[in-house]
Amino acid sequence: MPETYTDRPLLGDNFDRALILAADHHRRQLRKGTQIPYVAHLLGVTSLVLEMGGSETEAIGALLHDAVEDGGGPPMLERIRTEFGEDAARIVAANSDSDAEPKPPWYRRKRAYLDAIAHKQPDELRVSLADKLHNARAILLDYRTHGEGLWDRFKTGEGDSIRWYYRSLYEAFSARREDLSALALPALDELGRTVAEIDRLADRARPASPRQP
Repeated sequence: MPETYTDRPLLGDNFDRALILAADHHRRQLRKGTQIPYVAHLLGVTSLVLEMGGSETEAIGALLHDAVEDGGGPPMLERIRTEFGEDAARIVAANSDSDAEPKPPWYRRKRAYLDAIAHKQPDELRVSLADKLHNARAILLDYRTHGEGLWDRFKTGEGDSIRWYYRSLYEAFSARREDLSALALPALDELGRTVAEIDRLADRARPASPRQP
Protein backbone atom coordinates (compact mmCIF):
# COMPACT_ATOMS: atom_id res chain seq x y z
CA MET A 1 0.00 0.00 0.00
CA PRO A 2 1.29 3.52 -0.77
CA GLU A 3 2.13 5.75 2.14
CA THR A 4 -0.31 8.55 2.91
CA TYR A 5 0.79 12.14 3.35
CA THR A 6 0.35 13.34 6.91
CA ASP A 7 0.89 17.02 6.16
CA ARG A 8 0.54 19.28 3.11
CA PRO A 9 0.67 17.05 -0.01
CA LEU A 10 3.58 17.41 -2.41
CA LEU A 11 1.23 17.76 -5.38
CA GLY A 12 -1.69 20.13 -5.11
CA ASP A 13 -4.20 21.98 -7.25
CA ASN A 14 -1.53 23.64 -9.40
CA PHE A 15 -0.26 20.25 -10.49
CA ASP A 16 -3.79 19.14 -11.34
CA ARG A 17 -4.36 22.24 -13.46
CA ALA A 18 -1.00 21.83 -15.22
CA LEU A 19 -1.87 18.21 -16.02
CA ILE A 20 -5.16 19.29 -17.60
CA LEU A 21 -3.42 22.06 -19.57
CA ALA A 22 -0.73 19.68 -20.86
CA ALA A 23 -3.27 17.03 -21.87
CA ASP A 24 -5.43 19.60 -23.64
CA HIS A 25 -2.54 21.33 -25.45
CA HIS A 26 -1.00 18.07 -26.75
CA ARG A 27 -4.27 16.18 -27.23
CA ARG A 28 -3.87 15.70 -31.00
CA GLN A 29 -0.16 14.89 -30.94
CA LEU A 30 1.47 11.47 -31.19
CA ARG A 31 5.02 10.36 -30.48
CA LYS A 32 7.16 10.38 -33.66
CA GLY A 33 6.38 7.42 -35.92
CA THR A 34 3.97 5.82 -33.44
CA GLN A 35 0.33 5.79 -32.35
CA ILE A 36 1.33 6.63 -28.77
CA PRO A 37 -0.37 9.79 -27.44
CA TYR A 38 2.24 12.47 -26.80
CA VAL A 39 1.01 12.94 -23.27
CA ALA A 40 2.65 9.57 -22.45
CA HIS A 41 6.02 11.30 -22.85
CA LEU A 42 5.00 14.19 -20.62
CA LEU A 43 3.83 11.80 -17.91
CA GLY A 44 7.02 9.76 -18.22
CA VAL A 45 9.22 12.84 -17.85
CA THR A 46 7.17 14.02 -14.87
CA SER A 47 7.49 10.61 -13.23
CA LEU A 48 11.27 10.74 -13.58
CA VAL A 49 11.43 14.28 -12.15
CA LEU A 50 9.41 13.25 -9.10
CA GLU A 51 11.58 10.15 -8.62
CA MET A 52 14.58 12.51 -8.59
CA GLY A 53 12.99 14.30 -5.64
CA GLY A 54 11.70 17.18 -7.74
CA SER A 55 9.24 19.70 -6.32
CA GLU A 56 5.71 20.38 -7.50
CA THR A 57 7.05 23.30 -9.54
CA GLU A 58 9.56 21.02 -11.27
CA ALA A 59 6.78 18.52 -11.95
CA ILE A 60 4.69 21.29 -13.51
CA GLY A 61 7.69 22.29 -15.62
CA ALA A 62 8.03 18.67 -16.74
CA LEU A 63 4.36 18.44 -17.72
CA LEU A 64 4.58 21.65 -19.74
CA HIS A 65 8.17 21.49 -20.99
CA ASP A 66 7.10 21.10 -24.65
CA ALA A 67 4.03 23.36 -24.58
CA VAL A 68 5.89 26.48 -25.73
CA GLU A 69 7.89 24.96 -28.59
CA ASP A 70 5.02 22.75 -29.77
CA GLY A 71 2.72 25.48 -30.96
CA GLY A 72 2.18 27.49 -27.79
CA GLY A 73 4.88 30.08 -28.36
CA PRO A 74 5.31 33.20 -26.19
CA PRO A 75 1.57 33.35 -25.29
CA MET A 76 1.80 29.90 -23.70
CA LEU A 77 4.91 30.88 -21.76
CA GLU A 78 3.10 33.94 -20.42
CA ARG A 79 0.12 31.79 -19.47
CA ILE A 80 2.40 29.42 -17.56
CA ARG A 81 3.99 32.37 -15.77
CA THR A 82 0.59 33.80 -14.83
CA GLU A 83 -1.01 30.53 -13.72
CA PHE A 84 1.93 28.64 -12.21
CA GLY A 85 4.53 31.22 -11.30
CA GLU A 86 7.85 32.58 -12.46
CA ASP A 87 9.86 29.48 -11.54
CA ALA A 88 7.63 27.16 -13.56
CA ALA A 89 7.90 29.50 -16.55
CA ARG A 90 11.68 29.67 -16.15
CA ILE A 91 11.96 25.86 -16.15
CA VAL A 92 9.80 25.59 -19.28
CA ALA A 93 11.73 28.33 -21.07
CA ALA A 94 15.04 26.66 -20.22
CA ASN A 95 13.78 23.40 -21.69
CA SER A 96 12.25 24.81 -24.87
CA ASP A 97 14.17 24.07 -28.04
CA SER A 98 12.78 26.94 -30.13
CA ASP A 99 9.45 28.73 -30.48
CA ALA A 100 10.40 30.32 -33.81
CA GLU A 101 8.52 29.47 -37.01
CA PRO A 102 10.05 28.15 -39.12
CA LYS A 103 12.46 26.56 -36.69
CA PRO A 104 16.20 27.13 -37.17
CA PRO A 105 18.20 24.28 -38.74
CA TRP A 106 18.39 21.10 -36.68
CA TYR A 107 22.13 21.20 -35.87
CA ARG A 108 22.04 24.85 -34.80
CA ARG A 109 19.14 24.18 -32.41
CA LYS A 110 20.75 21.10 -30.90
CA ARG A 111 24.13 22.79 -30.53
CA ALA A 112 22.48 25.69 -28.71
CA TYR A 113 20.61 23.28 -26.41
CA LEU A 114 23.84 21.45 -25.59
CA ASP A 115 25.69 24.68 -24.85
CA ALA A 116 22.88 25.85 -22.56
CA ILE A 117 23.18 22.80 -20.29
CA ALA A 118 26.30 24.31 -18.71
CA HIS A 119 24.23 27.25 -17.45
CA LYS A 120 20.99 25.60 -16.34
CA GLN A 121 19.86 25.91 -12.75
CA PRO A 122 19.54 22.57 -10.90
CA ASP A 123 15.75 22.38 -11.25
CA GLU A 124 15.99 23.14 -14.97
CA LEU A 125 18.73 20.54 -15.25
CA ARG A 126 16.65 17.78 -13.67
CA VAL A 127 13.73 18.38 -16.04
CA SER A 128 16.13 18.39 -18.99
CA LEU A 129 17.79 15.15 -17.89
CA ALA A 130 14.41 13.46 -17.38
CA ASP A 131 13.25 14.59 -20.84
CA LYS A 132 16.34 13.25 -22.61
CA LEU A 133 16.42 10.00 -20.65
CA HIS A 134 12.79 9.28 -21.51
CA ASN A 135 13.53 9.99 -25.18
CA ALA A 136 16.65 7.81 -25.14
CA ARG A 137 14.71 4.93 -23.60
CA ALA A 138 12.15 5.20 -26.41
CA ILE A 139 14.85 5.31 -29.09
CA LEU A 140 16.52 2.18 -27.70
CA LEU A 141 13.25 0.28 -27.45
CA ASP A 142 12.20 1.24 -30.99
CA TYR A 143 15.67 0.53 -32.39
CA ARG A 144 15.49 -2.99 -31.02
CA THR A 145 12.10 -3.35 -32.73
CA HIS A 146 12.58 -1.52 -36.03
CA GLY A 147 16.33 -1.44 -36.58
CA GLU A 148 17.82 1.17 -38.89
CA GLY A 149 14.37 2.12 -40.19
CA LEU A 150 13.88 3.96 -36.91
CA TRP A 151 15.99 6.91 -38.06
CA ASP A 152 13.59 7.73 -40.91
CA ARG A 153 11.14 9.24 -38.43
CA PHE A 154 13.62 11.97 -37.43
CA LYS A 155 13.95 15.14 -39.46
CA THR A 156 17.67 14.62 -39.95
CA GLY A 157 17.02 11.11 -41.24
CA GLU A 158 20.49 10.18 -40.03
CA GLY A 159 21.20 7.84 -37.16
CA ASP A 160 24.74 9.21 -36.83
CA SER A 161 23.41 12.71 -36.11
CA ILE A 162 20.93 11.50 -33.49
CA ARG A 163 23.54 9.32 -31.82
CA TRP A 164 26.01 12.23 -31.78
CA TYR A 165 23.38 14.37 -30.10
CA TYR A 166 22.63 11.87 -27.34
CA ARG A 167 26.31 11.16 -26.68
CA SER A 168 26.85 14.91 -26.42
CA LEU A 169 23.88 15.25 -24.07
CA TYR A 170 25.31 12.62 -21.76
CA GLU A 171 28.69 14.36 -21.75
CA ALA A 172 27.08 17.75 -21.03
CA PHE A 173 24.97 16.37 -18.17
CA SER A 174 27.97 14.50 -16.76
CA ALA A 175 29.88 17.77 -16.57
CA ARG A 176 27.10 19.01 -14.24
CA ARG A 177 27.03 15.86 -12.11
CA GLU A 178 27.83 17.72 -8.90
CA ASP A 179 24.85 20.04 -9.46
CA LEU A 180 22.36 17.18 -9.69
CA SER A 181 20.67 15.85 -6.58
CA ALA A 182 21.77 12.42 -5.33
CA LEU A 183 18.41 11.04 -6.42
CA ALA A 184 19.08 12.24 -9.98
CA LEU A 185 22.40 10.43 -10.39
CA PRO A 186 20.85 7.03 -11.22
CA ALA A 187 19.00 8.72 -14.10
CA LEU A 188 22.26 10.20 -15.37
CA ASP A 189 23.96 6.81 -15.20
CA GLU A 190 21.02 5.18 -16.98
CA LEU A 191 21.27 7.75 -19.76
CA GLY A 192 24.92 6.80 -20.21
CA ARG A 193 24.11 3.08 -20.40
CA THR A 194 21.21 3.68 -22.79
CA VAL A 195 23.28 5.81 -25.16
CA ALA A 196 26.08 3.24 -25.10
CA GLU A 197 23.65 0.44 -25.96
CA ILE A 198 22.21 2.42 -28.88
CA ASP A 199 25.74 2.92 -30.17
CA ARG A 200 26.54 -0.78 -29.72
CA LEU A 201 23.49 -1.86 -31.70
CA ALA A 202 24.18 0.71 -34.43
CA ASP A 203 27.81 -0.39 -34.77
CA ARG A 204 26.71 -4.01 -34.98
CA ALA A 205 24.19 -3.15 -37.71
CA ARG A 206 26.84 -1.61 -39.95
CA PRO A 207 28.25 -3.92 -42.63
CA ALA A 208 31.80 -4.97 -41.91
CA SER A 209 34.40 -3.04 -43.87
CA PRO A 210 36.22 -5.15 -46.49
CA ARG A 211 39.69 -6.23 -45.45
CA GLN A 212 42.56 -4.48 -47.09
CA PRO A 213 44.77 -6.74 -49.21
